[in-house]
Amino acid sequence: MRIQKCKGTRDLTSRQMEQFRFIESVFRDSCLKWGYEEVRTPTLEYLHLFTSAGTLTPGTLGKVYSFLDWDGWSGERVVLRPDGTIPVARMYIDNENQKELARLFYITNIFIFEETGLENRERWQCGSEMIGISSPSADVELVSLAVETLRNIGIPNIKIKLSHAGIIRALLTGFGLSPEEQGKVFDHILDGDTAVIAQLKAQRPELVNLLAPLLEMKGRNAGFLKNQKTIFTSKLPEFVPALENFIKVTELLTAMGLKYEIDVASGTGFEYYTGMIFQLFVGDVKVGGGGRYDALIPLLGGKDIPASGFALYIDPIMDLIKTYHSDEAVGVTVNVQGKSIAANKNAFELINKLHSIGLKASLTLEKQLPSSGWLIQVGESFPVYMLINAGEKTSRPAETIEQVLKMMGGKK
Repeated sequence: MRIQKCKGTRDLTSRQMEQFRFIESVFRDSCLKWGYEEVRTPTLEYLHLFTSAGTLTPGTLGKVYSFLDWDGWSGERVVLRPDGTIPVARMYIDNENQKELARLFYITNIFIFEETGLENRERWQCGSEMIGISSPSADVELVSLAVETLRNIGIPNIKIKLSHAGIIRALLTGFGLSPEEQGKVFDHILDGDTAVIAQLKAQRPELVNLLAPLLEMKGRNAGFLKNQKTIFTSKLPEFVPALENFIKVTELLTAMGLKYEIDVASGTGFEYYTGMIFQLFVGDVKVGGGGRYDALIPLLGGKDIPASGFALYIDPIMDLIKTYHSDEAVGVTVNVQGKSIAANKNAFELINKLHSIGLKASLTLEKQLPSSGWLIQVGESFPVYMLINAGEKTSRPAETIEQVLKMMGGKK
């Protein structure tokens, strides 16, 4: 009986790995140009990292893979990380010598239970975190970095969808909910259950007319938010700080020419959000998202340090990209063929030399000639090397490796 791969997992073929590495390299290059530094956290974390401070919503927490870390280690329950941001925040706290303003990025896998077996349970993502500053400019920098990366990958027509956790929380305060009730409803909203808003409307109909414009606004701009600020300043002042912050973010995005859609009643997945939340779509496919989480580091036992970040989802991006560019550093492909077993010593010596100057070269074990590129046949006596340009169908002899490189034009 043939043994199949585990449901909810994905093999990556050599072609798909080229796509994966291309996405990874574009993201890394974009982050480095913006001044971010790469980090990596463990696959295993203690469960209480995600539970003690209420950092994940119940819907997300119910999908983690956890097991007991047996005696001899901690004896505690550990998880396969379900999120990339929380471990980075923990790492920041653990490293007390970390810069006060830290721009960090990572490429990692996360694990989420998926009961149908049709979706991936191991998911890869590229993430960036800015720790140490709270400002609309910082939020917009992250949106810009995410959009720039997607465009450099070759993905057009990126749709930005905006929400604001501060407005959602103020909205729940306006409905007169206790802090515990607010937490439960907020979790429902971030898990995508917007029906809970309709239930709240039924309980407090006197707020419907006042809050309806906020709940229902979609595709609006900063001007609309300013109008709402004027209304709420006198009637629900608790909305004003979050609205002011959201206005500044949207004004900056507009000034940069980035189009967006506002949908305050939307959100996704993580209770630690405190400010602007953004999601990135290509058509109906979600390819990334993030937001501000100023309370996360204090909740995890760190100092009162603000932060924000985002993640791009590699799996759906791989399915979207049609073309990509191979790593130009490998340059010309050279096929090296030993004409005998004894001649392979010279063949391997030539391959090592070609590698040392940055060329891609491999031993050709087939008898037929390649249809393009260079083929170098290696013998034991003169001519030790025979250079064949497969595309031009020409050949020339050479006696030394230096002559080989000169005849190839010194290409590196």
